[in-house]
Amino acid sequence: MSENLVEIVFHGRGGQGAVTAANLLVTAALKDGNKGVQAFPFFGAERRGAPVRAFARISESEINLRSEIYTPDIVIVLDESIMDIVDVLKGLKKNGKILINTTKKPGDFDFSKKYQVATVDATGVALKHEILVGGIPVVNTPILGAVPKILGKVTLKSIQDTVKGKWKGDLAERNVKATQDAYNEVEVKR
Repeated sequence: MSENLVEIVFHGRGGQGAVTAANLLVTAALKDGNKGVQAFPFFGAERRGAPVRAFARISESEINLRSEIYTPDIVIVLDESIMDIVDVLKGLKKNGKILINTTKKPGDFDFSKKYQVATVDATGVALKHEILVGGIPVVNTPILGAVPKILGKVTLKSIQDTVKGKWKGDLAERNVKATQDAYNEVEVKR
């Protein structure tokens, strides 16, 4: 395993875009010159609202690992309420980072003394830009906008370019604006 490898676990609910977020993140990381990337989902009950995990690995060199991620460097929580039923901190490395979609401040979480915590109201950003499916906010692109503040291997520009490649027209523009707003609004407690 390479020392420059970063392993990321996304926790969300079906329909929030965790799997798409992992795929978009590694595509952006490739644009930023990283040579090794992986993104893959883990599904339990495959239904809207059920807990979902997605994984991403980013490295400056080839990745030969093919397992689930058990000791992530970064945890990204797309739905704060999932923390009531899933131990999102399980296996998080010492000095790990956690990004949470919430209206709370990083210091509001007890574990902020142990981990670097970042918070952003990705739901509010999604609602502002009308990023909805069936009336429900999809928070994957807003949360990705906050990622460059805690992960040096990917830039906001690459995330935005990746979003423009995934969607077209007005939907692409709204998602790009959402990434910018989240980038500007994320709070990081070091």
